[in-house]
Amino acid sequence: MSLHNKLDSTDSFQADGHATLIGSIPLSSHAEALDLIFKHTPLIPLWPQLPGIWQEGMLVQYNEGLPAIETDGQRVFFNSDSEHYEADQLTFYEDYLAIMDNFELLADSRFKMSRECAEGLYQLTESPISAPENIVALKGQITGPFTLLTGLKDQNDRPGYYDQMIREMITKGLALKAAWQVCLLKKANKPVILFIDEPALAGLGSSSFISISKEDIAQDQTEMIEAIHRAGGLAGVHVCANSDWPLLLSLDYDILNFDAYGFFDRLIACKDAVYSFLDRGGIIAWGLIPTSEEDHITKESSASLTAQWEEQAGQLVNETWSLPALLKQSLITPSCGTGALTPALASRVLQMTQEVSENLRSKYL
Repeated sequence: MSLHNKLDSTDSFQADGHATLIGSIPLSSHAEALDLIFKHTPLIPLWPQLPGIWQEGMLVQYNEGLPAIETDGQRVFFNSDSEHYEADQLTFYEDYLAIMDNFELLADSRFKMSRECAEGLYQLTESPISAPENIVALKGQITGPFTLLTGLKDQNDRPGYYDQMIREMITKGLALKAAWQVCLLKKANKPVILFIDEPALAGLGSSSFISISKEDIAQDQTEMIEAIHRAGGLAGVHVCANSDWPLLLSLDYDILNFDAYGFFDRLIACKDAVYSFLDRGGIIAWGLIPTSEEDHITKESSASLTAQWEEQAGQLVNETWSLPALLKQSLITPSCGTGALTPALASRVLQMTQEVSENLRSKYL
C-alpha cells in the first residue's frame, strides 16, 4: 500500500528533506517551547514535551485511561493484584470494542489526553498557526508499547511486558491514544505525522530481552501502526540507538527515524532492507544532529553535518537512488529529543537541524 493510500484528507505529504524534531524540549514554558519550534522547524512543527514537568515524563505522559497503572508518590507501576483489576479489564475492553465499532466515539473517550498531561499539544492546536499554507505537516509523538511495558514494572518488580494481559491492554490503549492524537491534529487540515517513540527497542537482541520474540514486537508495533493509519496519519518509529533494523524496516511504518550521527554503520549493514523500505515509499528520518554529548554538539556545524549526510546517503546511491531522490524521501531531525540538554545547547541543536535541511534542499531539490 502506498503512503498516499493510507491518507484521506491529508494525502499531499512530501518529505523533501524538511526538518522536524523529537518531542522533548528543556524549557518550563510550553509557549516559549512552541516559539522555538516555529522558529527552527516552521514547516513541520510538533507539540513540545517538557520533561521537567513530572506529568510529561516519557513513562507517565500517556498513561491516563490505561488500565492496571497506579501511582504511589512518584512511583508508577502496574498492579494486577488490585481488587478492582478484573472490573477494570472488563470496562477497558467494553470501551475499546465500542470505539473499534464506531471510531467517532474516540474523540471524548478514555483515550483522550488531558490538558494536564499534554499542554503543549493543546497549545499547538489552539494557536493561530502562522502562514498555515506553508506548513507541510504537523507532528505528534507517543511513547511506544515496548518502551512503556519494559520501563514500568508491576507490583512484584517485574516488567509489565511479561504479563500477557497487561501487555495486550496497554498496547491497545496506546494504539487508540495515538489515533486520538492524530484525529485532533488533523483538524488543522494538514498531513499528520505520529512518531512511536521506542528507545527501548535499542535493547533488542541483548541479554536483557533474550526471551522476547520478534513476532511479539511486530504484532504490537503493527497494532500501533494500523491505528495511526486508520485515523489518517503517517506512522513513524523513533529509535535513538542500534536496533533490529531488518525487523523494523519490514513493518508498515511510513517513516523510520534513527540516530544517523552515531549508528549509520549499523543501518547501512542492512542495505537491502533499506532499499525495500524506500522502494515502497518509506521515508528515512536522519537523526544527524547529535544530542547526547555536549562536545559533539559544540564541535559540529551545519556544514559538517550536511557533508555527513552526503557521505552517508552516498552509500545508498545506485542506478535507482540518486542523492536528490533520496532527499525527497528523507527528513532531517536531531538524533534524539533535547529535553536533557541545557536550553542553549538545545537551541544550537534546533538551529543546526534547520540549517542542515536548508543546505540540502537548496543543493539537491
